[in-house]
Amino acid sequence: MKFNSLLGLTAAALMLAGCSSTSTKVDTGTIPARSFSFVSQGGRPAPTFADQRGHVHALIQEAITKNLATRGVGKVETGGDVTVSYLLIIGNNATTTALDDYFGYGENASALTDKAHKAYTGSKNPNYFEAGTLVIDLVDSKTFKLLKRGYVTRPILRNLPDDQRAPRIQEAVDEILRDLRIKR
Repeated sequence: MKFNSLLGLTAAALMLAGCSSTSTKVDTGTIPARSFSFVSQGGRPAPTFADQRGHVHALIQEAITKNLATRGVGKVETGGDVTVSYLLIIGNNATTTALDDYFGYGENASALTDKAHKAYTGSKNPNYFEAGTLVIDLVDSKTFKLLKRGYVTRPILRNLPDDQRAPRIQEAVDEILRDLRIKR
């Protein structure tokens, strides 16, 4: 059963990288950066129907901050050399949801969610599964050019305590950013 689920997730990840005009992988080479900031929500309050997973967002941001700090890129509140945005897509055999609070505005979020939905629901895996896909973008803060985009898909483990969830998230972030080259 576990092998079948992993096989289905692998197929989903491969399909996510498939054909569409919105690229799931972008790498423009070495990125000049000494600082970064997360995409701004513009100080707007979250609507009452918004996802209430603030603790998960905090864990993702801590993992990204830790990874970039090891490369000598420090976090600033606003105005960093690069802007980091991320999209969390959660799906199963039937439905897909995007948590795009920290991804910014534009059509990329819905195009990436559509790709993930096709991958999740198009799986030939007859067993129920839940998967999460984390997409991370690094954008030049002056030109708004997408410099790096990567993603990883993992099975979702429900009711996992934060002390076990944090290392899983760190592993996913590290995998996405493993080939990141920074010039300071």
